[in-house]
Amino acid sequence: MIPAPAQEPGPAARTAVPVPVPVPVPVPVPVPVPVPVRPPPGRKQGAAFRFLSPPEEAGRAAAMQVSSLNEVKIYSLSAGRSLPEWLSDRKKRALQKKDVDIRRRIELIQDFEMPTVSTKIKVSRDGQYIMAVGTYKPRIRCFDTYQLSQKFERCLDSEVVTFEILSDDYSKIVFLQCGRFVEFHSQHGHYYKTRIPKFGRDFSYHYPSCDLYFVGASSEVYRLNLEQGRFLNSLQTDASESNACDINPVHFLFAMGTAEGKVECWDPRTRNRVGLLDCALNSVTADTEIEGLPSVSALKFDGALNMAVGTSTGQVLLYDLRSSNPLIVKDHHYGLPIKSIQFQHQLDLIISADSRIIKMWNKDTGKIFTSMEPEYSINDVCLYPNSGMLMTANEAPKMNIYYIPVLGPAPKWCSFLDNLTEELEENPESTVYDDYKFVTRQDLENLGLAHLIGSSLLRAYMHGFFMDIRLYHKAKMMANPFAYEEYRREKIRQKIEETRAQRVQLKKLPKVNKELALKLIEEEGEEQQVTRKRKQKNLPSLLKDDRFKVMFENPDFQVDEQSEEFRLLNPLVSKISEKRKRKLKLLEELEEQEEEEEPEGKASDAESSGSSDDEKGWVEEVRKQRKLLRQEEKVKRQERFKEDQQTSLKPQFFEIKEGEEFRSFKDSAKKQKLMKKTLGDRLKLEEKLGTLNVSDTTVGSKQATFKLKKSEQQKKQQEAEKQHRQERKTLRRSASHLRSKRGRGRLFH
Repeated sequence: MIPAPAQEPGPAARTAVPVPVPVPVPVPVPVPVPVPVRPPPGRKQGAAFRFLSPPEEAGRAAAMQVSSLNEVKIYSLSAGRSLPEWLSDRKKRALQKKDVDIRRRIELIQDFEMPTVSTKIKVSRDGQYIMAVGTYKPRIRCFDTYQLSQKFERCLDSEVVTFEILSDDYSKIVFLQCGRFVEFHSQHGHYYKTRIPKFGRDFSYHYPSCDLYFVGASSEVYRLNLEQGRFLNSLQTDASESNACDINPVHFLFAMGTAEGKVECWDPRTRNRVGLLDCALNSVTADTEIEGLPSVSALKFDGALNMAVGTSTGQVLLYDLRSSNPLIVKDHHYGLPIKSIQFQHQLDLIISADSRIIKMWNKDTGKIFTSMEPEYSINDVCLYPNSGMLMTANEAPKMNIYYIPVLGPAPKWCSFLDNLTEELEENPESTVYDDYKFVTRQDLENLGLAHLIGSSLLRAYMHGFFMDIRLYHKAKMMANPFAYEEYRREKIRQKIEETRAQRVQLKKLPKVNKELALKLIEEEGEEQQVTRKRKQKNLPSLLKDDRFKVMFENPDFQVDEQSEEFRLLNPLVSKISEKRKRKLKLLEELEEQEEEEEPEGKASDAESSGSSDDEKGWVEEVRKQRKLLRQEEKVKRQERFKEDQQTSLKPQFFEIKEGEEFRSFKDSAKKQKLMKKTLGDRLKLEEKLGTLNVSDTTVGSKQATFKLKKSEQQKKQQEAEKQHRQERKTLRRSASHLRSKRGRGRLFH
């Protein structure tokens, strides 16, 4: 039976049979002491946890994924491959020895995952236990941070909507489940189970009165008193449904978010509504695009006066309880419901999350601090108290752990994280796509792989594609079998030139891009004269810069002066260089002259008139080059057309193998003779060949059965199957001599 909400009990009614629900008694916080931990696979039993040596720390740091946004570094501690649960310890150890990635991965807490999906994650008030719920099958897992491993696992009858840890440790837990069940767990396990009248979506615990407030698919807020063990009078609201609720930790004001986009505030002492906020109206700003009525999906108090409200359309509103207007409205711009809101007091940040992104922003200005986009959809976010550690429950077996040093230090139980991050900052490593090759569309056409565009073998990126390096090498080898020999000769030539560079050499132009080098040398000479007169510092030479050294050594960087792009851009570049030369000359003249005002005016006029002439000149030059390109293309097309007309297609002849006959003409002659015959003659011929069988039926009609000719391959296959069946018959042993005991001599069947 479902217990109906009762009237407020009087003095005589307090003798009702109480439900055995645990009374919230404060639990002393245990003092952290060094204890041995459960060894991971591959470590002997009884060995205590050891800190990593510097080489191991460097390897682990190299395996750690680091992302940076707004110069805020975020370390992902759960990145890397996970081992399957069904593997034995021996196979896990063998796999760890073989695979470097698995050996280097950081497993901060052993087995920190769920079978399929994790839905909620919370930390106990003493900070020692991390509790998470997930599926499938529905279960709760408790992880001990002092042991860095799982403490216990309990399976449940239905999926958990949300849960709350009532005690400082894991000894008192309440679960709100999908089937309207409310389940209580104590330290030893399941303690009591009851139901609420309607499906619940969230609940909060009022510590002074030991009341649980349940909100859900109803206009009522159900109250369950844990001291008396019975339901009390419900709170009647104006909402059709409620999605979220919270109780202020300072003055214990109860707030609930409704499906109509409003927040109702109630006083638990008088059980009266004391405030109403219309968040749906305030969430609509000039920049937001909303299709429907936003409902409240998340609610969180901060201190005595601040409250953050998350809507189903992706906005977060920060309120001061003394005002009905929000202090700031932050939009996630994804249109997804806000799943979680957390406050970070050290930097005055709000951490809000929807199913796609976690955003950290300043609660005073709304400026983005940083953000994270995990690989899988987010269900819940938990910030470890007084630290920079962030944990997420997602639509994946693995629960993510992030460490953000800017938010705070690492927790005491994993203080070695600071050493790992410092090691990574001292030895930065660039990320290289070793397994992929970037290719352009032209490269694919040269390799003959243009037909792969749009398939899963190519991933579009910017102006090209990423492809597997093994596929690239195979295609390269097929397209150019002598590429390796050419590469080898080029490397030998480079080594010889490096040895020659140690000798005394005369300055000469490079072998690649000689014209460009000559042009740069002339420009540098002119600039040096000007800077020497003006006593300025010389700029570094482009030819001596190591960053551009390859451009004058590698033939791949040779400028093709006959290409269309070069011929169209060359007039503009040449005019700009001429203008630059004139400007340098003008500066020299200005410095030589003693009078400054009159020449300046003339110079500016001359410069303006010269610039307009230059513009006309290079425009005409570009038009001229474009006209020449069109004429050349037309000439090429005409030449190709003439070649196509002159070439005559010759028939190709093939030689028949010995012993084979060309039966095409014979077969066609036979078919023509057969088609000239009547139907009766053809049927008689088919009967002789065995492909037609004519028989009389009982009714008096005739039945004709045609058998198609079988190919040689089909005949061989049938013969092989027939021979195989005969072999199996000869090898088969009879079981006729076996008799059962029950059947009194009856044979086995």
